[in-house]
Amino acid sequence: MILEELLNKPGEWFKGKGPDANIIISSRIRLARNLVDIPFPKRMKPLQVKKLFEKIREAQEKSSFLRGFEFLKGAELSPLDREFLLERHLVSQEYANYSQDKALLLRKDEVCSIMVNEEDHLRIQVIKSGFDLQDTWEIANRADEEFSRTLNFAFSFNLGFLTSCPTNVGTGMRASCMLHLPGLIMTKRINRVLELISKLSFTTRGFFGEGTQAIGNFFQVSNQLTLGLSEAEILSNLSGIIKQLKSQELQAREYMLSRYRLSLEDKICRALGILKNCRLISSSETLSYLSLLRLGMDLGIIKNLNTELLNYLFIMIQPAHLQKIYKKNLSHQERDSIRAELLREKLERVYIS
Repeated sequence: MILEELLNKPGEWFKGKGPDANIIISSRIRLARNLVDIPFPKRMKPLQVKKLFEKIREAQEKSSFLRGFEFLKGAELSPLDREFLLERHLVSQEYANYSQDKALLLRKDEVCSIMVNEEDHLRIQVIKSGFDLQDTWEIANRADEEFSRTLNFAFSFNLGFLTSCPTNVGTGMRASCMLHLPGLIMTKRINRVLELISKLSFTTRGFFGEGTQAIGNFFQVSNQLTLGLSEAEILSNLSGIIKQLKSQELQAREYMLSRYRLSLEDKICRALGILKNCRLISSSETLSYLSLLRLGMDLGIIKNLNTELLNYLFIMIQPAHLQKIYKKNLSHQERDSIRAELLREKLERVYIS
């Protein structure tokens, strides 16, 4: 099964090789689409779900681009499988909570995943490493065009694409970037920055997207407006915000280095010491310390550590990943113990400059 294959390799989006990947972890485009002759997901009956799946499979078979995607029925996924997919940012929290009448189209490199019958009939999602919104959009648009050759999408010439949630009507597009902002957190500037973003009709979410808290100093910034704006305008507006956030974060880091270097080094060194010597550690605590290691690596304080290894650890220490590796359900303490062992092994040769 494709999920077992994913365990043995990092997804493209967290390889840390894209533009500005030290601060901008990933770029994501999500498109919401619905078919004209089937009710929205909340009102669908079992026979209509079956009809939707058949139409999606038909469209997939007719497209050379989509044919390479794996089609996974939600009813055949265990709760652990769904949590695993959520941890890799391939499905939403809603999909992970309940997927009996849902499906997933998944490309093996994890760049593109398509949720079927989540909030909308289709949720096309593309994630790439670093600050690469334009290329990310082009892949999402290609998938959209391939489906539209076979499927008739619900569309109004006055409003645009029709969606289950009114806030997605229009382009049906949500563009976002995941950023690592420890400097703004430590200098206590983050609240002011987030307030400004909100006033400009952008929203911020946590590491796992909608409904989650910001952990490990990671924030996902996305557009709120989809109606009355073109895709190009949404991308341009978001790019401007992301560039400003990057500039603010770099300024905050320079300020900390010039004013509080010793205190900053102490925080980073303590984080490395705990991760290299702990025997029990939770996932949330690990994310906080890995965030400090990432900052230390970017500032040249931590040596013999690369972005790909750090991003690998951010994912592999998550509860479902640990249980998939060991092929069994693990208690909290068992996970905390195995997580600590994994960290000690992977960080053994990392040191302070």
